[in-house]
Amino acid sequence: MPRLNAETLAAPPPAVARPSYDRAALEAGIVHLGVGAFQRGHLAAVNEAALHASGDLRWGIAGVSLRSAETRDALAPQDGLYTLALRDVDEAGMPRASLQVIGCLLGVQVAPEDPAAVLARIAHPATRIVSLTVTEKGYCHDPATGALRADHPDVLHDLARPDAPRGTLGFLVSGLRLRQLRGLAPVTLLSLDNLPSNGHLLRGLVLDFAQRVDPQLARWIAEHCSFPCSMVDRIVPRTTDADRAQVNTALGLEDAWPVVGERFLEWVVEDDFAAGRPAWDVGGARFVADARPFETLKLRMVNGAHSALAYLGATAGLDTVDRAVATPALHRYLDRLMSEEIAPTLPALPGLDLDAYRRRLLERFANPALAHRTAQIAMDGSQKLPQRLLGTVRDRLAAGASIDRLALAVAAWLHYLRGVDELGRRHEIQDPLADALAERCTGAERAAAAAEPAHADEARVTVFAAFAPVFGNDLGSNAHFVSAVATQLRALRELGVHKTLADQA
Repeated sequence: MPRLNAETLAAPPPAVARPSYDRAALEAGIVHLGVGAFQRGHLAAVNEAALHASGDLRWGIAGVSLRSAETRDALAPQDGLYTLALRDVDEAGMPRASLQVIGCLLGVQVAPEDPAAVLARIAHPATRIVSLTVTEKGYCHDPATGALRADHPDVLHDLARPDAPRGTLGFLVSGLRLRQLRGLAPVTLLSLDNLPSNGHLLRGLVLDFAQRVDPQLARWIAEHCSFPCSMVDRIVPRTTDADRAQVNTALGLEDAWPVVGERFLEWVVEDDFAAGRPAWDVGGARFVADARPFETLKLRMVNGAHSALAYLGATAGLDTVDRAVATPALHRYLDRLMSEEIAPTLPALPGLDLDAYRRRLLERFANPALAHRTAQIAMDGSQKLPQRLLGTVRDRLAAGASIDRLALAVAAWLHYLRGVDELGRRHEIQDPLADALAERCTGAERAAAAAEPAHADEARVTVFAAFAPVFGNDLGSNAHFVSAVATQLRALRELGVHKTLADQA
């Protein structure tokens, strides 16, 4: 089968959308750190629509992989082209997909191979936006407080070797320093990661890092660069070999790394750009003055419910999100978690029907065409829980309100950390704090063995809740929180996921 590339772009069937603009005239106005499935299925898709609608070809994307060469190696023979397959089911419940070849990704650089080339790209005169999807752990921060982890290995390395950084902040600050030294215009730094006030967080981390390099540089960044907050939403599972086979059959060409996603897309972004922006609104983006209410909605309703589903589902041996949410007791639990404990903590969003939003979200989770694996969502829990669940917990505690269902989600994470599901299958704990969490697991079991049997689970939770990088300095000393999580952990250990969920109804 011929390979998808610039020469074969006309070969797919007419139903497959493809670039109609002149790719040879595209200029890389956007540098994106963290080229993965989500960026290629969200930002790049919206950007593609903007290029078609506006004809403004200054906004091609230069991709940067901070770790692996996989994406570059797959897409380089394809001239950066790849297929986006948007999937759902029809009225009869049969899977269907629409295909589009995305053309705005001009190439991918692999940072460890040539850090200087990445810095040169950030410091190129054409660059106007540097965007990021590096996941929560890519920010080298304390997820409980948002502060820079000055002891993080990447931070220590990049402060010592600014000419050859390896972490997100090191590349950003060294690239901005080159722009300042060369007298170039400032840029917009745009986080697309699931973090509260992600633009404000990124700004604080960049300025802290830059202050350690050169206070004058920090002042220049603070005065001239912009850091808009944004909320992004589209489910984009990891591409499988079966996905590739299906896409390639429909395409009539070999695409080594297509992207699969749902049709739903939302992007709310503050309209604060230091050097202009594409017409992303024509592709579905919504520009606002303040994205915080939308961020809170997304983090708590979508991501919080997703994490609760993932830990309960994965522990019960339910491998995909659609299988998990099809379990009646888990479906009821998620519905009540969102309506009774999460929704009351949300800021006002005029015109938003929260009940309809919740129902639509459960329908999105139930999409069988995506086969989104619970294990993928369960990764990096130490970085996700503070944003997705614990902020909601704190608000409920402050209001003197029940946290029973939130406590079950937290307990499910602790239960998942055992590394084995209820079918006896072992799973790896993929988390940047995996070693520290393993030590907590050992300490928790030691504390449980030393406690009275009736208080064993409370002893376990006390050990975990004292872990400040996740739970901060407050939740470990909150008796209501510890007791609520311990009650749910005891139920999971003694009854299992399905019986515990049934008892929640």
